[in-house]
Amino acid sequence: MIIRDNYLKRMIDAKDTEFIKVITGVRRSGKSTLLLMFKDYLLNEKVKEENIIHLNFESAKYDDIRNYKDLYKFVADKIKKDKVYLLLDEVQNVEAWEKAINSFKVDFDIDIYITGSNAYLLSSELSTLLSGRYIEIKMYPLSFKEFLLFNNYDNLNLSDKFNEYLKYGGLPAITMIKDKDELVLSYLNDIYNTIVKKDIIDRNKIKDIALLENIIKFLANNIGNPISSTKISDYLNSNKIITNSNHQTIDNYLNMLEKSFIMYKVNRTDVKNKTLLKTLGKYYISDIGLRNIILGFRNIDEGHILENVVYLELLRRGYKVSIGKTQEYEVDFVAENPNNIKYFQVTKSLANEDVKIREVRSLESINDNYEKIILTMDKTINNDFNGIKVLNIIDWLLESE
Repeated sequence: MIIRDNYLKRMIDAKDTEFIKVITGVRRSGKSTLLLMFKDYLLNEKVKEENIIHLNFESAKYDDIRNYKDLYKFVADKIKKDKVYLLLDEVQNVEAWEKAINSFKVDFDIDIYITGSNAYLLSSELSTLLSGRYIEIKMYPLSFKEFLLFNNYDNLNLSDKFNEYLKYGGLPAITMIKDKDELVLSYLNDIYNTIVKKDIIDRNKIKDIALLENIIKFLANNIGNPISSTKISDYLNSNKIITNSNHQTIDNYLNMLEKSFIMYKVNRTDVKNKTLLKTLGKYYISDIGLRNIILGFRNIDEGHILENVVYLELLRRGYKVSIGKTQEYEVDFVAENPNNIKYFQVTKSLANEDVKIREVRSLESINDNYEKIILTMDKTINNDFNGIKVLNIIDWLLESE
């Protein structure tokens, strides 16, 4: 296993604290492997194997554990006197599992780590039972830097390798089969169908599957564009794809897509007042490979695909991300953490003078002293416009932060 240090470090930093560690992310992004990495770490730290209880609920081995009472009994029977580390993978498959988690914390000396592939893991029930007592570790598909590492690539011909990344995406298992297109297509298709069926259709008992699938295709084809339920409805109706689509149903489906971690919604904020705006948000997909399987690997609007890559990288680096709105202009991303704010514009090229004026103007409209950056695929670039940095996207992705 190749160690994904940034995620493992967060788990180690949180080890032996009172908090339950909740690892979330889209299916096959590496959560199960992360638990195995952490188990290896514990063993290397001389924790006895009998004091590590690791259950993967996607395995038929644990089919008999159907509800929280079964889970509590199974784990309790394995606990001796020493401190126990409990690793539960895809625990949402156990009915009312959160009640067992709450009881474990009360009854035993136990350090708990759980994973799940949808946001229902952090539902109101869990929040109520464990309020203020859990830490969420958000896991994403491979960054471009990780993609190079997993493929054992050097830093030569990076443009070709980046195009490969944009084609296949960053789900870790892809790196083992990427030279076999048919296997890649089958793998991505299986993951997509599992997300849609298990995490959305089955969980929410969806009846209008055609509407759901058309909404997904619309979002995948409009990454980085302003989206609303009205805009989706108008498109579906005008193209006679779905007639008389209900706005509330569309809103519900959009919410379900967010909870499955296949799509992320990004809201707008007023840059000056730092207030959330109710105007149209934008959607980005959790993995470009999944987008390509949805749309048939058509290379549409590469500029917005690059936006998607930058958005995910900002999340990986721990930023809270929104779309910035000034009085007249829009900024692609406002990235905030407790110590800093950065503003980003993303464009394929600044070679066109009108594009350069537009991108620079948006950042110049922000009247503060925080860092302002334009990211572009241009290789030979003027790296400064009136204090605004211009960086090559690949170089920026390979930076350490």
